Amino acid sequence: MKKILKIIGILIGLFVIVIAGYLIYLFASYDRIADNQALKPQNISQQELTTNTEYRAMTYNIGYGSYPPSYSFFMDGGDKSIADSSQSVKANLAGVINTTKSLDPTLAFYQEVDQKGTRSRQVNEVQMLKDQLPSYNNLYGENYHSAYLFYPFTQPIGQAKSGLVTLSHGEITAARRYSLPIETNFNKFFDLDRAFTAAYIPTENDKQLVAINIHFSAYTSDKKIQTAQFNKLFEFISEEYQKGNYVLVAGDYNHDLLGNSPEIFNTTKERRTWTHPFPKEKLPAGFSLLNEDLAKDAVPSARDLNEPYQKGKTFTTLIDGFIVSDNIEVKNLQVEDTEFEYSDHNPVYLDFQLNE
Repeated sequence: MKKILKIIGILIGLFVIVIAGYLIYLFASYDRIADNQALKPQNISQQELTTNTEYRAMTYNIGYGSYPPSYSFFMDGGDKSIADSSQSVKANLAGVINTTKSLDPTLAFYQEVDQKGTRSRQVNEVQMLKDQLPSYNNLYGENYHSAYLFYPFTQPIGQAKSGLVTLSHGEITAARRYSLPIETNFNKFFDLDRAFTAAYIPTENDKQLVAINIHFSAYTSDKKIQTAQFNKLFEFISEEYQKGNYVLVAGDYNHDLLGNSPEIFNTTKERRTWTHPFPKEKLPAGFSLLNEDLAKDAVPSARDLNEPYQKGKTFTTLIDGFIVSDNIEVKNLQVEDTEFEYSDHNPVYLDFQLNE
């Protein structure tokens, strides 16, 4: 009996040492990417955008290529933590790329694009977008990188290096990455880093289109952090607008852009951390949150990952879209209904023109 107790004691001690060692590694390896960081765009053309010409912008959270309709995610109450296979990731990316070609946007904004990740089977999705959409100038801004996250224990989500990709037919002459406020407690290991990128695209009238790609936090329940993220974005776009620039914000806001999505999509009225109404009343002067006709069309842009997708049953909402300054004229706004074939999001596209 003494021997058994001794062995049990040794095993418990080893377990404690391993856990303590892992926590030390986790905290020691954690670092945030620098705020207000210059980025280097890759241009293949020097095209200038012109006024009174119709252009198209598309925003698409590609879910790091890991979420086909059959997928459910453990952090939303589902079963899985990493992609089914590298072949599955590449197939989903191929679908994203074909959708992009079909919509033919002048500007394309992608979120959750892994450069390297355990969860996405080490597929370099940033390079895939660049290689298979070669007619675009491109910009990559890292959203976050993480240490090896050993949860869930049965299939750890592992390490990730992921970010935001912006493609443009117009020349990107400068770009920067701005960090968003996040929680500083242990939750920072779950919701990870957050940021937005700003790409500066010259126009013929000596102004610039400031094309912003953003992805707000999904899993924080801290209202102060959510407010701080919006405040940083709103302050930035207001400053750019006051300079006389055109400002277009595209991305995943992790907020209900319709305000009443539960009624539109006939779902529960219980709000999740990523479905609270967008605070459009706090938008700076000169800006609009676009949602014209989207309620009437009733096509969602995101689904819950608590279960495989079942049309008419799975929780859906609208959290992806655009904010524009009032010197941009909106011609058309739609959600492209892919029925979540390649991601847990549908792309949203906007037809617009720059006013003189």
